[in-house]
Amino acid sequence: MADSGSEDIAVIGNTDLTPLESENNLKNTMVEKGTSLLKKMEISVAEAEKRTGKNAVNMQETYTVYLIETRPVDAASEGTNPVLDSLWKRYSEFELLRNYLLVTYPFAVVPPLPEKRAEFVWHKLSADNMDPDFVERRRVGLENFLLRVASHPVLSSDKIFYLFLTEENGWKETVFETGFQAKADSRLKALNATFRVKNPDKRFAEMKHYGDELQSVISQLLRVRARAADRLYGVYKVHGNYGRVFSEWSAIEKEMGDGLQSAGHHMDAYAASVDDILEEEEHYADQLKEYLFYADALRTVCRKHELTQYELEMAVQDLTSKKQQREELATGTIRTFSLKGMTSKLFGQETPEQREAKLKMLETQIEEGEEQVKERNAECEEFKCGTMLKSASIRCEGSSYDNQNTRRPWRCQSREAHTPRD
Repeated sequence: MADSGSEDIAVIGNTDLTPLESENNLKNTMVEKGTSLLKKMEISVAEAEKRTGKNAVNMQETYTVYLIETRPVDAASEGTNPVLDSLWKRYSEFELLRNYLLVTYPFAVVPPLPEKRAEFVWHKLSADNMDPDFVERRRVGLENFLLRVASHPVLSSDKIFYLFLTEENGWKETVFETGFQAKADSRLKALNATFRVKNPDKRFAEMKHYGDELQSVISQLLRVRARAADRLYGVYKVHGNYGRVFSEWSAIEKEMGDGLQSAGHHMDAYAASVDDILEEEEHYADQLKEYLFYADALRTVCRKHELTQYELEMAVQDLTSKKQQREELATGTIRTFSLKGMTSKLFGQETPEQREAKLKMLETQIEEGEEQVKERNAECEEFKCGTMLKSASIRCEGSSYDNQNTRRPWRCQSREAHTPRD
């Protein structure tokens, strides 16, 4: 499994080279720990293509694949134009990559994916996930996702992410071999931690409250905007009917014919103008959706911290209970209303041998409990430090991403979308 703490280095290209050849060969770009992959490699999702094939249950299905193109940055700076490395990926593979990153790096705010199916749609906007406009918006969103992950100081160093960009076949098997699914926390477990954690961290509590509030407000805003777009679209298109009436009226009028015909044309132009207005609004709505998905990513980190804190508290509670049992056995104190007190009354006192055996077992359990508390405490502190450091790097992602846009002459700049700012 790729580990953020590993000192391994992912190498682009052939590794059977001398040190001098490795230094001079453009294809051997090193992706070192703490170094953004975006500084070493240019990444784009160039196009989308509709395909038909059989799914897992041997049924015919239609799906969309996306062409990922990469090339070393050094090639562009030296004026050479090497052949682009390219491969096709499905949306489900992007989902698998993000799920892996969420489990492997719980302290990181993993960039969100674009929506799988259109949400907050209005009358004219198609909800079909095969609609060309929707596929194009998703293509841009997937490219933004890759650029943001590639600009992250930790996520970009992951081997699985590097293999996602360079291997078309066998990548899924490599991901599943990491065993990341076994580490995924159940929803019920996370929900239990939310309500039972006793000492929540104030910073994470405030962060979660901010994420909840931001997500709620943006969701309401997008719903209101969809309803307003429907109403505005209807008002404008009604004028198209007026235009047709004026045009037909002009045919039977001699003196006012020209004026009526002109009025009809103006009505038609007014009705058609709403398409450009709402299309521009849709770009802003897409940006709001990115903020919405980022808010959910932030809440995911907070929920993971709650679970980590809850596990620490349970380990401390269990250790305290074991120490109390040891003290009672050592001193011979028996609480009347405890389970041990009731069993002593029913079955009599324990023999010295039984007490000694229980003491040894408790000593072993206490040692294990102390070790577990240390591990949980270290994990919790590491989570806090990792989150605070990596949250500061979110601002850096935007600047790295913008630099990537300005130095890429080999593809259409009009396809770009800007990363959300704080």
